[in-house]
Amino acid sequence: MLETFQKIWKFAGDERDNINKSIVFCFINAVFGMFEIAAVYLAVRALTGEGSGEGIVWKTVLLIAAGIIGKAATKTFSQLEQTHAGYFMAGNKRIAIGNQLKSVPMGYFNENSLGEITGVTTTVLENVETIAPMVLVGLFAGMINTIVFNVMVLVYDWRAGLLVVAGTFVYLLIVSKMEKKSRVSAPKRQESEAKLVAAVLEQVQGMSVIKSFNLVGRGDRRIQEALEYNRSSNLELEQLFTPYTIAEGLVIQLFSVLMMVEAVVFYLNGTLSMTGALMFTILSFVIFAQIQTAGSSLSVLRLVSSSIEQANRMDEIPQMDEKGSDITPEHHEIAFHDVHFSYEKKEILKGINLTIPDKTTAAFIGPSGSGKTTLCNLIARFWDVDGGSITVGGRDVRDYTLEALMNQISMVFQNVYLFADTIENNIKFGRPEATHEDVVAAAKRACCDEFIEALPDGYQTVIGEGGASLSGGEKQRISIARAMLKDAPIVILDEATANVDPENEERLQRAIEELTRDKTIIMIAHRLKTVRHADQIFVVNNGGIVQRGTHEELIGQPGIYADFVSGRKEAGSWKL
Repeated sequence: MLETFQKIWKFAGDERDNINKSIVFCFINAVFGMFEIAAVYLAVRALTGEGSGEGIVWKTVLLIAAGIIGKAATKTFSQLEQTHAGYFMAGNKRIAIGNQLKSVPMGYFNENSLGEITGVTTTVLENVETIAPMVLVGLFAGMINTIVFNVMVLVYDWRAGLLVVAGTFVYLLIVSKMEKKSRVSAPKRQESEAKLVAAVLEQVQGMSVIKSFNLVGRGDRRIQEALEYNRSSNLELEQLFTPYTIAEGLVIQLFSVLMMVEAVVFYLNGTLSMTGALMFTILSFVIFAQIQTAGSSLSVLRLVSSSIEQANRMDEIPQMDEKGSDITPEHHEIAFHDVHFSYEKKEILKGINLTIPDKTTAAFIGPSGSGKTTLCNLIARFWDVDGGSITVGGRDVRDYTLEALMNQISMVFQNVYLFADTIENNIKFGRPEATHEDVVAAAKRACCDEFIEALPDGYQTVIGEGGASLSGGEKQRISIARAMLKDAPIVILDEATANVDPENEERLQRAIEELTRDKTIIMIAHRLKTVRHADQIFVVNNGGIVQRGTHEELIGQPGIYADFVSGRKEAGSWKL
């Protein structure tokens, strides 16, 4: 139990002060609670004739008023501090995970890892933000109130005090046993929550495939299994808790009854006054409610512990070494020196050696899966090489910080992702501090100003997640505008025109020409007119460079490039 407290306390981080404040307000709340008990005591004495005087009415009213107002105020402040701590400790962890993901190798992101990350940042951390501070504060509040009331009863009559202490001990013993039993079931519940999120995410993302193959109701085996696992793990936890919860309730009721019986017996044998007997009866309901508050917090302690353990496992995500410097190179020549790279156990690149001089254009072509995109991703350090090195401006990419390296590179991908935000903010991803005028200028250069202005709210139009409300060509031009605004000296184009309709291709080509002026360009393309004017063309196959040269040099050599050109010319002559 102490270990769990320490775990929550450590996880709270900067929010510990707010938790401390909440606990202090809980203590003051307990003191104001004593005012109410004192008021009840005065009222009972007056009703039994053991107390008299006109001032007793005013004393009772003042004590009740002070107690109610004081408890309301301290409860409000305690709740505010507790809520702030919960949301911010979970929010800070989400931000930390987000920052951590920036330096994670892209190979880490697969179906399972994305589901786990999603589950942790949603369901798991939601448990932490709503339960963790409540457990800490609720437990301390319950303990403080229990101690205060126990002391009060012991001072008033030690016999009743001993009974309360015995009841508290038995109750907490049951809670402790329940907490220990939940160590097996609680982690399963957390795991099932993460698996369910992952399965739902996959189902939503693959809905078009499910519908197109008429697999609704049949192609959802994984989500059904996740739902069943979640149901069984939750049911297992509830079945585990139920006997202990019943036992806790019985203990509370039993000791409340014993306290009332004790009051009657002591009154009848003359060792307790009528006021004392009535106060025993009243306190039998009040004091054990405080004990129950502490016990309720303890009962969910293991659930909080499991949530924090799962969230902290994100700290074990593999990180690329980032001990580089904030480098700004004088030139932007790119060179591969005997580069080897494997994805998991599959070797993708085998001893690549090539040089792309500053402010020249290099094109990579080759069959699907040959390693073209991997070459570009290694330059941007989405992964680290297994052997050899890649240099930018004469410095190993690992000598740069990731931020310094990415300041040198703009990338335009084949599949453009746009965020559910305004068009202006999507373009501003290239340079967040840019003005509206800068955004418009970049959009005009990227040939997308015309269609943006035609939208209902122009640059302030909010687009759907992923840019679902725009055509492929429109998304590509916004992506190019984003890259133009960034204005990095190296531009990587990963099949940027592959999915563009013929109507937009000419505009997109003009936008690319504008983007790539006076820069070091690397492009992956399957279209002849895109690559034929490159300063160098590298033909990639089976993880190696099998041909290199200009279009004129390669067209006269037998091999993949000549076959590529011949095939494109033949396809271009097809007519319907």
